[in-house]
Amino acid sequence: MRLLPFAAALAVALHSGTFAYRAAAMEESAASPSGIVAETDAAIDATGHIGEIPVVPLADAVTTADGIANTLTILGEEIHPNSYQRLSWAATELFAGVPVSTPVLVVNGKLAGPTLCLTAAVHGDELNGIEMVRRVMHHLNPDKLSGVVIGVPIVNLQGFRRGSRYLPDRRDLNRFFTGNPHGSAASRIAHSFFTEIITHCDALIDLHTGSFERANLPQLRADLRDPDVVTLTQGFGATVILHSEPAEGTLRYAATAADIPTVTLEAGGPSELELQEVKHGVKGIETLLNTLGMVKKIRLWGEPEPVYYRSTWVRANRGGILLADVTLGSTVRQGDLLGTITDPMNNASAKLYSPQSGRIIGMARNQVVMPGFAVFHVGIQTDEASVEASEDGADGFPAEGENDDYVDGMSE
Repeated sequence: MRLLPFAAALAVALHSGTFAYRAAAMEESAASPSGIVAETDAAIDATGHIGEIPVVPLADAVTTADGIANTLTILGEEIHPNSYQRLSWAATELFAGVPVSTPVLVVNGKLAGPTLCLTAAVHGDELNGIEMVRRVMHHLNPDKLSGVVIGVPIVNLQGFRRGSRYLPDRRDLNRFFTGNPHGSAASRIAHSFFTEIITHCDALIDLHTGSFERANLPQLRADLRDPDVVTLTQGFGATVILHSEPAEGTLRYAATAADIPTVTLEAGGPSELELQEVKHGVKGIETLLNTLGMVKKIRLWGEPEPVYYRSTWVRANRGGILLADVTLGSTVRQGDLLGTITDPMNNASAKLYSPQSGRIIGMARNQVVMPGFAVFHVGIQTDEASVEASEDGADGFPAEGENDDYVDGMSE
């Protein structure tokens, strides 16, 4: 009998009274995500009881896991039930040999439940997620929490200190998960983070913003073919959902491959704190905690936002100064004017029009652009009831080469 992703961990929890089994199994393995999952499944099979355990989806995790929480062991520390603790994760060193330590915030609730993880600043210049994690974690009351919430406000501390998306070796950390303990600096950091922290998660919210002076309407990037991922998206309240298969090497890809349902929350743009986007993200995460039953609050948050199974990027067709005629969240029709690019030398201009009817879910800030720059991201609402693979990338244009460090238009 094959269990749903969260059910594999929950199965052992029901028999042993702990949610830590899958994390322990993954910590001991240096294999790929699929190998780790296979190893865990085999261990569960060895108990001889797996056929008798019912399938328990993520949505039912709290109601199924009655009782007092257990002590969580992470990063060599024990986090007892009904407690909050700040830990440190050190994955690398500076040139002088000084360890680089990143704070890890852990709240272990009084009652048993799943472990929800929040990660931010995998790209060091994306600030909104840092404040989201801070607000969520410091508002949690362990006495009223079922399960565990782990928050890592700044994953890429070296990039954050330099105000850069990248690591000092100019690599994008979010292209190297699950990593390699003997690989490049980025690969070693990714491996350490994944094995020491992410393997403890039963679900993951990875927080991002737009990149390269682009901003995103608050939206969830999610693979809607996974039932537990759908559970996460439905719990966020009034947040746009964009179906997208995660790119290989991203944290979302690696975690999902390890049977940890994961979504990416994109909100706002890089290099500045945007209060409205922060408030939206915090409200969404708190609504999810309530929906999963981890926190008991009555929270009703507006009407559900649309689900976009398709999207397309409108690119600059010449270089010059970009001035937009639409804003984030604007509804557009096919042929509507989106913006104008003007040559600052000869004053010649070119207009950009929407190729489809839809909604502006991402766009470049007014700036100087080069030909080919992805400027406007249009979400296209369809009547499709099922999600099927497409020849195009999740951003609406043909996928880039497998070895590209950055997929244009995708800020994740």
